[in-house]
Amino acid sequence: MKIVILNTSDSKGGAAIVSLRLMRALCAAGMDARMLVVDRRTDDERVAVAGTPEQLKWAFLRERLDIFVRNGLLRSELFKVSIANKGVDVLSHPWVKNADIVCINWINQGMMSLASLEALGKMGKKLVWTMHDMWCLTGMCHHSYGCDHYRESCGKCRFVRFPHCHDLSYRTWKKKQRLYSRTDFHFVAVSSWLADRFRESSLTAGKPLTVIPNALPVERFAYDRSTNIPVGKKVIAMGAARLDDPVKGFELMTEAVNHIATQYPEKAKNLQLLLFGDIRNPELLTQLKLPYEWIGPVSLERIPELYRRSDIVLSSSHFETLPTTLIEGQAAGCLAVAFDHGGQRDIINHRKNGYLAKYADTADLAEGILWAAEQTADRAALHYSVVERFSEARIAEMYIRLFEQL
Repeated sequence: MKIVILNTSDSKGGAAIVSLRLMRALCAAGMDARMLVVDRRTDDERVAVAGTPEQLKWAFLRERLDIFVRNGLLRSELFKVSIANKGVDVLSHPWVKNADIVCINWINQGMMSLASLEALGKMGKKLVWTMHDMWCLTGMCHHSYGCDHYRESCGKCRFVRFPHCHDLSYRTWKKKQRLYSRTDFHFVAVSSWLADRFRESSLTAGKPLTVIPNALPVERFAYDRSTNIPVGKKVIAMGAARLDDPVKGFELMTEAVNHIATQYPEKAKNLQLLLFGDIRNPELLTQLKLPYEWIGPVSLERIPELYRRSDIVLSSSHFETLPTTLIEGQAAGCLAVAFDHGGQRDIINHRKNGYLAKYADTADLAEGILWAAEQTADRAALHYSVVERFSEARIAEMYIRLFEQL
């Protein structure tokens, strides 16, 4: 069985990282799996580039320009949506031609167009589409930010300057409706929350769907507590590619920890933040009333050690389909604290292996941090619970079972 995985990048962004992990997990399970990208950053020989740099440049710029013009020159929402009207030549690559199964992942920002996806379906391949955000089931947005227009037909979109019934979101929704009526995809949702949104969508309700979470190389995450820690402190880890990305809810984290500092000053003395990832506005750190260490951007290889130094892994995101940081933290023996708003429920069993706070309720998020700080976690048990649910061997087995059923 020959499998090719399609994703815009092999390492830039969360979808890229988990797609590369899936390819490697399938290979480890004995499958002939390859990965095709337009932005290659690893030296893995099983990863190749589709198209040419010139094709990617023009496909990316043309799509963004079309969005910009049709969106009334609204720059602020430019990368919250994709219309997939342009792409590079993926279909002529020999790995695609020879594949039995094509596993589509995140193929936006110039890799594939809706037209090329339809052409792919005409090649007679078995198509699996793993969803890492909501784009497959909305008109054009990657996250709906609470909007439910995708349940009907989109239109009146919050991400266009002049919303109306037949705006850019509706027109893209119509193109996706046509694609899905002509092409057989078996969709994979990485969390139960995303599967529920899939079943609500007017585009995808009733389409074939399987829930398979993302894989984690759990063997990289030792669960014994690092000795390189402040004495008597409970360390709260929070990481992201960009900590002050609006989706990550840095302002909500700040409100929660400042609530602890002002309302529970004695308990706050025993807490310390460990932050890693880029910050475009470092002045935000000056608003924190808890002691903190900001490490900045880190490599994937360094992340396990950071969690070993920690007791709690925190996420204050507004939207997450399946937060990898929480899974990584648990694999290293941390209790997870997050809002109950997305795929977090597939990771956290409330007050068992973590705490699920009411969405956007920063006082409740603070309560979760304090609850976790008072626990004596069984780090080994947390680690092995991740092995059972998210190990690469487990996830590869689930995908292989799906492939064999197609």
